[in-house]
Amino acid sequence: MKPKRVADSQVVISRLMEPQDANLLGNVHGGVLMKLVDEVGGIAAARHAQRPVVTVAIDSVTFISPIRVGDLVVLAATLTWVGRTSMEVQVHVEAENLFTRERTHTNSAYVVYVALDENGRPNEVPRLIAETEEQRQRMIEADVRQAQRLGRRKMNLA
Repeated sequence: MKPKRVADSQVVISRLMEPQDANLLGNVHGGVLMKLVDEVGGIAAARHAQRPVVTVAIDSVTFISPIRVGDLVVLAATLTWVGRTSMEVQVHVEAENLFTRERTHTNSAYVVYVALDENGRPNEVPRLIAETEEQRQRMIEADVRQAQRLGRRKMNLA
C-alpha cells in the first residue's frame, strides 16, 4: 500500500450558521459544531483510507469563544497520525464575520476513525508521510495521545 502525504487528504469546509443552528441567545449549539467536526474529520479520513470510516473517539473539546448566527464557520481537517487501521484527524474551527472578515479560533478537536472493508471489519490504511518539521512534531504528539487513549481503554475494560 503506497504511503500518502498529509496534504493528500486535507479538507476545508465552510458553513453559514443560521437560526436553526442556535439557542435562544443566538449562540450555535455545541452539538451542531460537533456534527460538523465529525463530518469534516470523516471526509479527511475517508480520503486517506479511500474507504468508508467510522468514528472511534473524539477527544475532549473546549469551546474557546462562541459562534453566533450569521457567522461563517470554517473547519479545517488534517491527518496527524495513522496506525494499522485507525487514523487521528485534527479539526481546527474558526468563526468568520462575513462583513469584517475577522476570524476567531473557536475550538479544535482530535477525532479518531477506523477504516472499514466491504464486510464492515477494520481495514488497513496507507502510512502517513510527514513532509515538514511541523507535521513530524504533530505525529509525535499524536503518538502520545494514542497511547493515552489505549491506556484509558484498558482501564475501562478492566
